Amino acid sequence: MRKSSKAKLREAFLHLENEVPGGVARQVRNLRHPHARWVRLPLGVLFVLGGLLAPVIPILGVWMIPLGLLLLAYDVPFLRRPTANFTIWSTRKWVAVKEWFNRHVRRSP
Repeated sequence: MRKSSKAKLREAFLHLENEVPGGVARQVRNLRHPHARWVRLPLGVLFVLGGLLAPVIPILGVWMIPLGLLLLAYDVPFLRRPTANFTIWSTRKWVAVKEWFNRHVRRSP
């Protein structure tokens, strides 16, 4: 049975929360609550716009686009499934890269 888009998005948030530092995970968890919608939507828009400005303003980064879309997807139904799928895929790739790095680059002599 296929998961609903909300369930898939919850899974994506959990994957992300497992890979970021504790303080960041706590803030992401707080942003998932329904009462945080008034913060989540403008923050998502600002992250997407900031990510688009990354080539012009180097302090901002392309990493802001997926995070902004993830925050927006919580309230915009048609973004849920593609954003959740990308988030789950990218966190799995990140874990694989970290494991490869620890095996090959940080070898003990």
